Amino acid sequence: MFINHLPFLIIISSPSGAGKSTLCKMIVQNDPLIRLSISATTRKKRPQEIAGQHYHFVNREKFLQMKNNQEFLESAEVFDNFYGTPKKNVDDALNNGHCVLFDIDWQGARQIKQNFSADQIVSIFILPPSIQELERRLRARAQDPEEIVQERMREARNEISHYEEYDFMIINDDLNTSYQKIRSIIEAKRVARQNQNDIKKFINQFS
Repeated sequence: MFINHLPFLIIISSPSGAGKSTLCKMIVQNDPLIRLSISATTRKKRPQEIAGQHYHFVNREKFLQMKNNQEFLESAEVFDNFYGTPKKNVDDALNNGHCVLFDIDWQGARQIKQNFSADQIVSIFILPPSIQELERRLRARAQDPEEIVQERMREARNEISHYEEYDFMIINDDLNTSYQKIRSIIEAKRVARQNQNDIKKFINQFS
């Protein structure tokens, strides 16, 4: 594991049901140098979710107030709910030398890329093995009514159409294999950022 490197942002996106949240959880649990960005949302909390751990749950009035105060690094409306990434949490993590992992959609990814240089970001898109398997996974979760499942399937096709905006694409047909691929991508980025940090220190000797 590379410790002496410039921190960076890791963006992981996918259509709902492709497995990105599970993969993000595995990454954070196994890497103490990565912090998961916790979004604020107006969506209702699901039974298994913990406030402050999965999301910061706020009402629409509070969310819009935060947005008007420019407290979000990115924000989007998805399925009639608002989502946004608080800037302060990201800045604090980076300043403390931690990489920040984002579990967000293409809209949020695009906004983040507008606020950081390309060398500060690595972006990964997770694809399901097939559309049929994606629908099976959505139904297997048994937490959304039929109309929401169909809406998520329509949104999935839209989400997948943006895959070319990402640095890497991984087909998640095996969870552990996909996790190892993501780990390899992160470590490669760390090497690059470590080299940049070493070069920066070298150049500073002549300042």
